[in-house]
Amino acid sequence: MVIKTLNYFVERAKEGDLKKIVVAAAADETVLGAVYEAKKEGFVEPILIGNKKLIIEICLKLNISFSDSNIIDEPNDNIAAKKAVQIIREGNADILVKGLISTSTLLKAVLDKENGIRKGALLSHLAFMESPYYHKLLAIADGGVNIDPTFEEKVSIIENSVEAFHRLGVECPKIAVVGAVETVNPKMEDTIHAAMLTQMNRRKQIKGCLIDGPLAVDNAVSKEAAQHKGIVSEVAGDADLILCPDIEAGNIMYKTMGFLGGCTSAAIIVGAKVPIVLTSRADTEKSKLMSIALAASLKT
Repeated sequence: MVIKTLNYFVERAKEGDLKKIVVAAAADETVLGAVYEAKKEGFVEPILIGNKKLIIEICLKLNISFSDSNIIDEPNDNIAAKKAVQIIREGNADILVKGLISTSTLLKAVLDKENGIRKGALLSHLAFMESPYYHKLLAIADGGVNIDPTFEEKVSIIENSVEAFHRLGVECPKIAVVGAVETVNPKMEDTIHAAMLTQMNRRKQIKGCLIDGPLAVDNAVSKEAAQHKGIVSEVAGDADLILCPDIEAGNIMYKTMGFLGGCTSAAIIVGAKVPIVLTSRADTEKSKLMSIALAASLKT
């Protein structure tokens, strides 16, 4: 299966039961606008936690409204994050959404050993980009959470991402492990990691996907570039996921595609008990709506 547009997430999110989302520190214009649009589209029912007075003021400004029963007044960000996580732990919400709150504050509540919602060994960021220059959605990992992942952490990032692809209906995502070059160089540790990941995939130690690397980004997304360099690969020119060497490469690629490449994105955190919508403050309302739809798609 090939996912060509972000609208696929909206249509998929509408399938099945209504998904409940809880927003921590919800007094944010673009977040409230996106949540309202998702509610209007008919695939979520929100719980808004935050400064109730500010939430109502923003709603009046945007000419939108939520039921009073959907709003929990809690102006303290730390407590708002803990309450949101607790609601999920109690089974009363399916998706966690970041509002006007620092990422560190929200993730501290998520990762709390006693009261958090950690599922696996690692949380990771997964962004889907809709590009006018590529024939399907292109995902990027990890541009938002893991700073300088070890080899073992890269395995976990792949496993988190593959699980998400499977839930979205993509049975065997093609993963390009990218770097500056497409050859193994002992002086460049990331190229060695890429070769090891590729071999582990071939030996079925990493399953449910097809991995190749090291590849430069041009080889990963262009068959012509790969052929020009003599690269024979099922992944080259047809990658579903770009695995970046570190957060700097991932974040730069994600934001460059968005601000200079004409891309629209949908991004979430995977690896917790529920999907977490954790977008940048600079992301558009449409991007935040698509991120909510992506999260809801994983719960369908």
